[in-house]
Amino acid sequence: MKTILIVEDDKNIRTGLVDNFKMEGYKPITAKDGEDGLALAETEKPDLIILDIMLPKMNGFEVCKALKDKNIEAPVIILSARGQEIDKVLGLELGADDYVTKPFSPRELLVRVKAVLRRVERRGKLEEKYSFGDVEVDFKKYRILKNDKEVQLTAAEFKILKILIENKGEPVSRHKILSEIWSEEVTTRTVDTHIWSLRDKLEKDPATPEYIVTVHRIGYKFVG
Repeated sequence: MKTILIVEDDKNIRTGLVDNFKMEGYKPITAKDGEDGLALAETEKPDLIILDIMLPKMNGFEVCKALKDKNIEAPVIILSARGQEIDKVLGLELGADDYVTKPFSPRELLVRVKAVLRRVERRGKLEEKYSFGDVEVDFKKYRILKNDKEVQLTAAEFKILKILIENKGEPVSRHKILSEIWSEEVTTRTVDTHIWSLRDKLEKDPATPEYIVTVHRIGYKFVG
């Protein structure tokens, strides 16, 4: 039974979510404010976190950042009445896995939860070898072949490629890549530079990439 942490200050929404998750076979736990939510994320180690933005004590963006700072890897779905694009982009840049705007359909949220949990499970089952186009990646040997010829990638480039493949079909924010590979001092421009280098080495036409594509204002997505 997977544990879902619901961090929501609205009692009616919180109660409704608890009932829905129980009916779907999940174990819901709840927090009414950001500080309690962060504490529960540390102690209970939930499989997924539903996180409101407008919370007492710590807002959802602050909680999201603190989760990453503490290396808490539970996926996060932001649930908020703030539906402006800038809020969605900020949430994803801070490492959230999805963003659902209030008012929302409970059924849609459950579908989103299942999709995120499947992606997390898929990441844990990534095979030792993966092929796309004329490229073969050997994750165990840290080796890349293109048209049967070895391609030299830097350690950072290899890690970025692995992150993108682990999240195949889903946008990965620049911030997420930064937080998993570099320190906070490195800028998102560094991510862009490494992506351009990866395209140059792996794509047939780096100017019009088939596999490592740009997601406007968010980051990149692997579609191989």
